[in-house]
Amino acid sequence: MKTLYFLAILLSATLSTSAQTMLAGRVTDQKGHALPGANVFLRGTYDGANTDSTGSFKFASSRQDTATLMVSYIGYESYSKKITLAANSSILVRLTETANELNTVVITAGSFEASDERRMTMLKPMDIVTTAGAGADITAAMNLLPGTQRVGEQTGLFVRGGSSEEAKVVIDGMIVQNPYFSSMPGLQSRGRFQPFMFKGTSFSTGGYSAQYGQALSSVLLLNTVDKTQTEGLSLSLNLANAALSYDHATEKSSVSATAYYGNLKPLFALVRQNIDWTHVPEFAGSSLTYRLQPTKTGMLKFYGMYSDSRLGMNFVDPSNETGKTAFRQQNRNFFTTSTYTDSWADGRWLLHSGLSYSYDTDATTFSAQDFGRSSERLQARAVLTRLLPGNNSFLFGTEGSRVTYQNAVSGTQYALHDNYGALFAESQTYLGRNLAVQLGLRGEYSSVINRFNLAPRLSMAYKTGVYSQVSLAYGQFYQTPDYRYLYRNENLNYERADHLILNYQLIKDKRTFRIETFYKNYAQLVREFTSQPGMPNYYDANPYRFPRGRTDNSGNGYAKGFDVFWRDQKSIRGLDYWVTYSYVDTKRLFQQYPVAATPTFISNHNISLIGKRYFDKISTSMGLTYTISSGRPYYNPNNELFLADRTPIVNNLSFSASHITRIKKNMVVLYATIDNILNTHNVYTYQYTPDAKTRYAVGPQSYRSFFVGGMIMLSKKAKVNVNEL
Repeated sequence: MKTLYFLAILLSATLSTSAQTMLAGRVTDQKGHALPGANVFLRGTYDGANTDSTGSFKFASSRQDTATLMVSYIGYESYSKKITLAANSSILVRLTETANELNTVVITAGSFEASDERRMTMLKPMDIVTTAGAGADITAAMNLLPGTQRVGEQTGLFVRGGSSEEAKVVIDGMIVQNPYFSSMPGLQSRGRFQPFMFKGTSFSTGGYSAQYGQALSSVLLLNTVDKTQTEGLSLSLNLANAALSYDHATEKSSVSATAYYGNLKPLFALVRQNIDWTHVPEFAGSSLTYRLQPTKTGMLKFYGMYSDSRLGMNFVDPSNETGKTAFRQQNRNFFTTSTYTDSWADGRWLLHSGLSYSYDTDATTFSAQDFGRSSERLQARAVLTRLLPGNNSFLFGTEGSRVTYQNAVSGTQYALHDNYGALFAESQTYLGRNLAVQLGLRGEYSSVINRFNLAPRLSMAYKTGVYSQVSLAYGQFYQTPDYRYLYRNENLNYERADHLILNYQLIKDKRTFRIETFYKNYAQLVREFTSQPGMPNYYDANPYRFPRGRTDNSGNGYAKGFDVFWRDQKSIRGLDYWVTYSYVDTKRLFQQYPVAATPTFISNHNISLIGKRYFDKISTSMGLTYTISSGRPYYNPNNELFLADRTPIVNNLSFSASHITRIKKNMVVLYATIDNILNTHNVYTYQYTPDAKTRYAVGPQSYRSFFVGGMIMLSKKAKVNVNEL
């Protein structure tokens, strides 16, 4: 009996073995290199094995006929294929590398990114705060990147031959109608927003996405943070203002509130001014941010702010017999925006929607004459994105706005209303890991000029190495003419600029090298004719004049040049430095220019040298910034050649320092800055009296200045990651 039982077991085992199928094969990458340790198995079974050092595997399965073979390996996309077991004696599997920061090409032409989603990080919020010469102002920090012009007496971003009106600021996809504090004669104004409001910054110097429009040169995209990083009260005090902030976060929501009051009397008492102030700048305001995560994937954000400021000055005015003109201004600004983002279908569909409203008014007088102005914008936006296999994507969206402008000019009232709408679509396709193509198309309609445009966009990038790539961008960009021209002529057409950009970028071991060349062609620019037909055009150099001449779209121009950027955060321990150089050659026939010439806001050469270091032992960050700009054109009525004269070179050496400590377990941040350490008497431009005999120099508000302040976080939970400084 024992013998029969043993034979039965042996027979059963033999039958079982004969019913199994042997699977063998090899797993490699796309280049045929072995992938040892890959997990190979049949779906729904325990049958499987790991590959050996040569990428080979072998295992038996009792499954018959067909089964689904699964292969997984870290850093590579999973493999799944239905196979016929009897027909597969040897299987070859080639895995595709998963898209990540190093092995996937990223389109970079014309764009500087700083976000959690992109690897080409240039400037983070902490960079903006700790960079000397930036004054913790976002737009001032952007002026230290290649492609920008530093124009000391005017407000805004001047990018690659473009004026300040050609650059737009966008927060969470919504255009900001008044991103800067009101401009003053001969002075540059700051941006209204704080760097730590934002988790990501993308500064486009051209060739930007079809998602955005109404900017001939550039867009600055700012994305707000999803959750506050601090908790409790914080108090800020410096020579210009005092502010009180409160932050509170729960698991699914957070709120941040700030109130501030500022008066520059203490600062001006210590820093000598080149301005004759009749009312020292005084301002107050508040802001509120609320974030709610109503679902696992949804995020609702609300931001609102209000500010009120007033000032008075006697500014240099050569056209006045006394040489000066009285200027007074009170500004009130209100801005609110709300956005909702969500995703569904396992993240394959993404929604980004927004609604915003802004109102801004300036009660302004020149020599007691009313030059008040106001603007109002209501806008809505929605974008749907479909993520496709292989890291590809397709998006489409729409936006619309209603804008109202009002202006008083020496007792004459002007008003303008524009209903603006846009449709856009864009696809991003990866043709392997080394080549990416982005195609976009944008259509816009403006009711004030009753015209429609269609603007194609194209960007490509090719990966030349593990850490390097080249990018190419082309696009057409349109912008509605300045509202001051439209007050008197609503038959104008869109202004247009065509961009062509070629870029090379290398990022490795915390070092970034980037060189970019560009060509920009301007067409349909607005020209103003200040004389009678057949007579030479008269040029009025007054920067505050209101256009009154006949206008059309016969203007044109070009801008070409190249930029170089180098940043090194590794070669010298603890030192982070970068160097930028920009060259631009440009001429335009536009506005009231009688002939094509280089605009007055252009300097052909701009250099920035920035360095900063954090000292662990004393918890202090220090930085130096040195900038050099070549001379700019200015109008000399004594020279027969139009805008042929140049100002002297402008250079500035600035220093900043910040120190972190604790007082009774409350974190304290102390900071100090010195601007123009060398006390250089820079000249931005010149203005002449009507008889052309006397010349006035226009320079900075003060030659050498300093600023000190501090902030205390009245919460023991407050933390700062010093590695980000």
